[in-house]
Amino acid sequence: MPMKPSHANAVLDLRQQRLALSTRPFAARGATVNRCPRCQIAEAHCCCEWARSGTSALQFCLLMHHKEPMKPTNTGRLIAEILPDTRAFAWDRTEPDPELLALLQDPSLAPFLVFPEAHAETHRVHHRVPTQPGKRPLAILLDGTWKQARRMFQSGYLAQLPVLSIDPDVASRYGLRSAAHPHQLATAEVAAQVLALMDDQRNAQVLDAYFEVFSQRYYAGKRQKAVSSEGEAFEFLARME
Repeated sequence: MPMKPSHANAVLDLRQQRLALSTRPFAARGATVNRCPRCQIAEAHCCCEWARSGTSALQFCLLMHHKEPMKPTNTGRLIAEILPDTRAFAWDRTEPDPELLALLQDPSLAPFLVFPEAHAETHRVHHRVPTQPGKRPLAILLDGTWKQARRMFQSGYLAQLPVLSIDPDVASRYGLRSAAHPHQLATAEVAAQVLALMDDQRNAQVLDAYFEVFSQRYYAGKRQKAVSSEGEAFEFLARME
């Protein structure tokens, strides 16, 4: 059997918390599929063996709509697989998790939101990762549908944070979820671009390749196609062992 990662994954932990609070079984589309508990792909198409964890000067924090941890197609989980110190919290407009508020106030961190500049005041917008001397950059990613993310962005406790606006010059490659615009990227794609802006090419490339492997394997499992380990992403990750 392929080796599965053994480190903690904040999104999987959040998923378990929500399952524990649920009063009835989770029964969304695809709930009857026998899935790998780690990557959430159909067991026979598991992609866990291709995960390559690392460390980065940048830390991610996923602020997730309450439905997102439950979705097998969620790609925030991939970020936490590649960068194990990623944090994840369930979003609440008026009663945010106290641990999230403490993280935002941590004097060793320099938090910022990643969001399109059209929705932020001009003075908050940056096009390079906003840094502060002696502090670790903390990228806050709003994980949900575009409509949900816009609502999350308006949360009062996020209102003073700098906003990093990325301008993707390529369309999203994520075919498992629909988007209103081709340049609305999946969460993992956004994270890879932020890492690239930090000149963390190793983790940017690993996350991008793992996202590609996840997408291919998920689609194959959904369509009950033969498992494939061919392509540039697989070859790249094989070299990273």
